Amino acid sequence: MGRPRKTGGTVYRRTDSAFWWTSYRDRDGRIVLESTGTADQQEAEQFLRQRLNARDEGRLPVLLASKNLTFGEWADWYLENRSKPPFRAEKTHLQNLNAVGMLKPTFGTIRLLDITPEAVEQYLRRRLLEGRRCHTKLGLQYRGTVKPATVHQEFRVLRRILNVAVNQRRLTQNPCSFVEFPASVAKTTKKPHYMTASEQERIEMCASSHLKNAIVIISEIGLRPYKELMPMLKCQVDLENRLVHIPDSKTASGVGDMPLTERALQAFIAQIDQTPGSEYLFPSTKPKAKRPYITKLKTAWRATLRRAGVPYFPLYHLRHTFASRLSAGGVSDHFVTQMLRQGDADVFKRYSQAKLNMMREALDRLDRHANEHPASFITSRPN
Repeated sequence: MGRPRKTGGTVYRRTDSAFWWTSYRDRDGRIVLESTGTADQQEAEQFLRQRLNARDEGRLPVLLASKNLTFGEWADWYLENRSKPPFRAEKTHLQNLNAVGMLKPTFGTIRLLDITPEAVEQYLRRRLLEGRRCHTKLGLQYRGTVKPATVHQEFRVLRRILNVAVNQRRLTQNPCSFVEFPASVAKTTKKPHYMTASEQERIEMCASSHLKNAIVIISEIGLRPYKELMPMLKCQVDLENRLVHIPDSKTASGVGDMPLTERALQAFIAQIDQTPGSEYLFPSTKPKAKRPYITKLKTAWRATLRRAGVPYFPLYHLRHTFASRLSAGGVSDHFVTQMLRQGDADVFKRYSQAKLNMMREALDRLDRHANEHPASFITSRPN
C-alpha cells in the first residue's frame, strides 16, 4: 500500500534566506512552500500550526490569496471597480475618495490580514480627537474637532471595502464587524423635514412651472429627484395606464414600474405639454450644458422656499414627506419601504401585476394632511 501521506508539515531552513520556511500540503494534496517571515523557530512552528488549522477549517485559500495584499492596493481596486457608476452614484464615489484619502495614511501599507478590530478602534478614537481641517488664505488650519458623523462615514467606507474583500475571498471575516463606533451620531444627523399641506400650497404658488411639477411628482409617488425624475424620458411615462417606468435607480429594488396618483398624472401631463420638441421631461435650457436635462434645482428650490416663507430643507426630503403621508394613511411600514423602493424587491417581483394593484391601493390611502393632524396616538383614518 505504500507509505501513508504526511499531513502535518515541517519547518526548515534555507541557505538563501534568514527566515524559517514551512512545507505542508493543502486539502487537494498539493505541497505549499511558504516563508514564515521570522528567524525564531518557535514562532515559525506557531505559524505552521496556524496554517494547518486554516487548512482544516477551509480558510487556507483565502489566507494565501491575500497574504501580501495591502489595504492601499485593495482600496485602489475598490475605487476603480466597485465605487464608480453604475455601481455607485458619482456623489457616492467622491465620498469614497475622500474617505479612502483619510484611511490610507493609517492602513495603506498594512496587509488586509493584519487589520484587526483593535487597530480600527484606535483609528476611530484618534480621528474623533483630531482637529477639523479648514483650508484658508493662511493655509491649512485645524479648528475644533471632527464631527462624529464624518468619522462614521469613514468607518462605513472601510467596512464596505472590507466586505467586498470577504466576498472576493480575500478575507475570511471583516474586522469592522467586531467594532462598535465609539460615539453617538444621533445628535449630528439632521432630522428630515416633513412638509405640511399648507406649506406645499405656499411653495407651489411661488415655484416655477417645472419646479412645481417636480414637487407634486416627488411628494405624490416618491421618485428620487436627480437619479430618477430629472433624467426621465417622456417615453417612460405611460399616461394611458397611469404608470411610469424607472429603468435606472440608486438600488436594484428601485428599478421597475410605479403607478401614478391623479395629482401626479396631471403634473406629468402638464410637464409634457410645457416641453414640446424634447424627449426629456425636464430638458436643460442651457445650450452648452453637459447633460441634456436639468441636473440641479438647489438654487431655484432655495429661492422658492424663501419667497414662500418656509425654512430651508433639501428637496430630497419630499421623499420623507411621501413616506410619512403613506404611514398616516394606514399603509404598513413594510409596504412603505417597498413604495420607496429601498428594501428587497425580490418579494414583489414574482407577481408584478399584484404588486402594481397593491401599490395603487396604497396610493389611494395617501394622506396629504398627515403633518397637520392634532397629536394623537391613534392612526388617522384614510381619506
